[in-house]
Amino acid sequence: MSGSEHAVWFEAPAWEERYAAGEKVFSGRVNPQLVDEIAGIPPGSALDAGCGEGGDVFWLASQGWRVTGADFSSVVLEKNAAQAAELGPEIAALTEWVHADLRTWNPPRGQYDLVTSHFVHAAGDDGRALFSRLAQAVAPGGQLLIVLHSPLDLQTTMGRPNVPEGFWTAEEIAAGLDLSGWEVLTSQARPRPATDPEGREITIHDTVFRARRG
Repeated sequence: MSGSEHAVWFEAPAWEERYAAGEKVFSGRVNPQLVDEIAGIPPGSALDAGCGEGGDVFWLASQGWRVTGADFSSVVLEKNAAQAAELGPEIAALTEWVHADLRTWNPPRGQYDLVTSHFVHAAGDDGRALFSRLAQAVAPGGQLLIVLHSPLDLQTTMGRPNVPEGFWTAEEIAAGLDLSGWEVLTSQARPRPATDPEGREITIHDTVFRARRG
């Protein structure tokens, strides 16, 4: 990986510039695996770690969750707060935004009924440490949901960040956690349809790991 590619995916200034450049970098829609895994669960308190443009936060709030969105881009957090206000007082009251670098941030222990993180490209020991900190933030009876790009898609024609060391299997996520007292609910590479930049219909895979704390 070149130094510029590393900066794009791992350093806050590059993301600040990216988010400041236009209205939306990504779709703004909720991640489909969050809906599949969490829809129907009674709402409580939630943390979205690496919330980006807030699609997951806003969806959770629409379901009645009280949600903290954490990200290391102050630009995107300001945009998210403005969007929450535009969505109305109910959504604004259910959402808060925390400026945090997930590489070093320790979320409050045992605080959240749901901790979710989607497509945060952490590698090796940094990834294992991050997953452990996120797990420690889950309250008793709460759930941890981690969704990442799958190594099955390293050769896909779909655009993917050039950070293969940040692609994990569900088994690798589990291996880095102390799961005593946890019930693993989902552990798989889940296929979903997509359209690549050439307009071809293809299948890609999300690594989905979900567990409930005892």
